[in-house]
Amino acid sequence: MKNILHFIKDNLAVGLLLFALFLGAGNIIFPPLLGQQAGDNITLAMIGFLITGVGLPLLAIVAVAKAGGDLQLLANRVSPAFGVLFTSIVYLAIGPFFAIPRTGSVSYEIGIAPLLPEAMANHWAPLLITSVVFFALILYLSFNPSKLVDRVGKILTPVLLLIILLLAGKSFISPMGEPGEAVGKYITAPFAEGFVQGYLTMDVLAALVFGIVILQALRNMGVTDKKKQVNTTIFAGVVAALGLSFVYISLSQIGNTSIHAIGTSENGGNIIAKSAEVLFGSLGSLILSATILLACISTAVGLLTANAQYFHKLFPKISYKSFLIVFTIFSTAITNVGLSTIISASLPVLLIIYPLAIVLMVLSLADQFFKGGQIVYILALIPTFLVSLYDGLKEMKIELVAYENLLKILPLYEQSLGWLLPAIIGAFLGFILHLLLPKKHFT
Repeated sequence: MKNILHFIKDNLAVGLLLFALFLGAGNIIFPPLLGQQAGDNITLAMIGFLITGVGLPLLAIVAVAKAGGDLQLLANRVSPAFGVLFTSIVYLAIGPFFAIPRTGSVSYEIGIAPLLPEAMANHWAPLLITSVVFFALILYLSFNPSKLVDRVGKILTPVLLLIILLLAGKSFISPMGEPGEAVGKYITAPFAEGFVQGYLTMDVLAALVFGIVILQALRNMGVTDKKKQVNTTIFAGVVAALGLSFVYISLSQIGNTSIHAIGTSENGGNIIAKSAEVLFGSLGSLILSATILLACISTAVGLLTANAQYFHKLFPKISYKSFLIVFTIFSTAITNVGLSTIISASLPVLLIIYPLAIVLMVLSLADQFFKGGQIVYILALIPTFLVSLYDGLKEMKIELVAYENLLKILPLYEQSLGWLLPAIIGAFLGFILHLLLPKKHFT
């Protein structure tokens, strides 16, 4: 018993670090929108959301931990070329192209803009100033990643949890109203819609790359034994999963009971901002601002650090600090296009790469059962890509009628889950071929 308590005490900070790295812009703005739009069907919708927002990221953490904390080593099981290409795309997606700029944009639009006069909030200058100050702080915190556990896990996260607890507690004790009616796909397929909406958090992608940050933090703490590193990372994943579940359920509850008090909205940021004001009055805006800023700072630091570490490893002649500076400047520029544009641009990419990440992660966990057969990975990922690619193209308003008519026969295609059955069939065929073909062809 003492050993268990000692293990928890020693590694809780790492778990809080991982939770803080996950808890960022998307984790704050998407659950309230789901809660409001799902209405009476919130239970099924939230179960679907928790699978992609909590369950699969936890499995991804386990998969990456067993692979040595490196996504590229995991992706290399398909092929070395795929390993570099896929890993680079994932890092850039949750890095300077989408996720890092989203933290800056959300920090402004929810944390700063509500405190400004309306005319000033809609002007370009405050966003530019806020983004420059925000990313200057992020750059400073990222220069020394060895202090991440102290700076993020031990300081920012407890404060962040306290603020969210205040908002959530008030929403449960004094709900703003009754749930409204479900809208859109939440009417007919709440579970599937919640599942797909979980993509927007980017938590599975984040889990695949945070492994390297956690591994480095453990090494800096003197943990060098691989088995202990894996056990600690899994424990950290459980802590993060519990924390995320609490946050998602709480924020969705706020959105679910908000419609009669604040009306409907297509922006989860507006929902949580207005709800905070209803729940706490003028103090609500200050509480929300603190929540958003703390969440976005911790996530941006983790993502920027992970990206710089990966690309420095890929291109060792370019220093870690140089990548930090370049990615920070790029993220600052992208932030100023606005939150709506960033989300709209990210969705097609996520529809393409998220299914690939899920299939890769699930296969890696079952790797021992087919002894790492390359053909299993290849035949599972090819049909997954062929379906998910069109989901992304369709989101970009690029439609191929003949191809879509072919894909429509797939189960769950209308729910953007048409890739699921082809992935399963492909993996099964790959397993059969792995057993039948000479191992020199596929290893």
